[in-house]
Amino acid sequence: MAARTDLFTSPDYFNLDDLLTEEHKLIRESVRNYVKKEISPIIEEYAQKAEFPQQIVKQLGDLGCFGPTIPTEYGGGGLDYISYGLMMQELERGDSGVRSTASVQGSLVMFPIFAYGSEEQRKKFLPKLATGEWLGCFGLTEPNYGSDPSSMLSNFKDAGDHVILNGAKMWISNAPFSQVAVVWAKNEEGDVQGLIVERDMKGFSTPTTHGKWSLRASATGELVFDNVKVPKANIFPNVKGLKGPLGCLTKARYGIAWGTIGAAMDCYDTALRYSKEREQFGKPIGGFQLQQKKLAEMITEITKAQLLNWRLGVLMNEGIATPQQVSMAKRNACEVATNICRDARQILGAMGITGEYSVMRHMMNMESVITYEGTHDIHLLITGMDVTGLNAFK
Repeated sequence: MAARTDLFTSPDYFNLDDLLTEEHKLIRESVRNYVKKEISPIIEEYAQKAEFPQQIVKQLGDLGCFGPTIPTEYGGGGLDYISYGLMMQELERGDSGVRSTASVQGSLVMFPIFAYGSEEQRKKFLPKLATGEWLGCFGLTEPNYGSDPSSMLSNFKDAGDHVILNGAKMWISNAPFSQVAVVWAKNEEGDVQGLIVERDMKGFSTPTTHGKWSLRASATGELVFDNVKVPKANIFPNVKGLKGPLGCLTKARYGIAWGTIGAAMDCYDTALRYSKEREQFGKPIGGFQLQQKKLAEMITEITKAQLLNWRLGVLMNEGIATPQQVSMAKRNACEVATNICRDARQILGAMGITGEYSVMRHMMNMESVITYEGTHDIHLLITGMDVTGLNAFK
């Protein structure tokens, strides 16, 4: 397949750039240029082959996309949450799988080691994860328990200076290529705790998940623990219970809120350009009312989501954003992006289903993103419980 030329122009209908610092814009520009140069020309071919472009791990490390909000002393970027959001927006504009690789590494692996880990764990793992020398994954979802993680079956038993871990995790991004897995399992009292499982531990395997129609350029797998000996030094000392993994998911969902709008922006930009070039009945199709309705609604929803994300970034920087606010932004952005991908596909007609354009790939990717890290329905119920004070989960 011929490499695609990336002609992307970013929509900013309400001059949101005026709300960004010069540093924010420089960070966004560097990631945008990286996507245009390294991701856009190759990603379609990798998605068609259902292969993970392994070279991006080191590239993302070099670019500072792993753990950008982690302090610099541990190899992170020491940046604010708007910088992190802009990075995720630009990466997902390239492909949701690329953004997933960065989200998992920064929010689900590096963040819990930094927030819940010992100083020894931070020094051992974070610098190598930051550079991309090591890739990490996050094990919470199980074959039988996704939206209900409290019912997990994975468990570990005390065995002196180590514990014996048994169980399985499923739908784990990065798993097949990971050197490190942050795993959540129950101790003998039934409390959820986090452990760092390393690639060379006997009894630990990561079978690849095949046959996906979505996130095809992302590596997905299982984590299988068959009497794995994990040193007690690898257990997180500073958290117990589901608040540990849920705290990680709040950080990752924040990145998804920004990221999915990147995919929406790419589909809008593609559809807008196509509508001006494609002629039917003697004029560009962008001159017809129904096409203009689609495009006008796309840019309106993108703009609303950009404003919501920016405000959420300010609240995150101030340390006062709630998990419920993050839930609303994640759900909103996923719904907006899913609808925009589908409308863009219609504007492109038959060309929209080909690999010549990014739209169908984004559209298929969004079917995963709208479900992972809290399904669309679960996020609605989180907002519902927040505004009514009544629990509809049980």
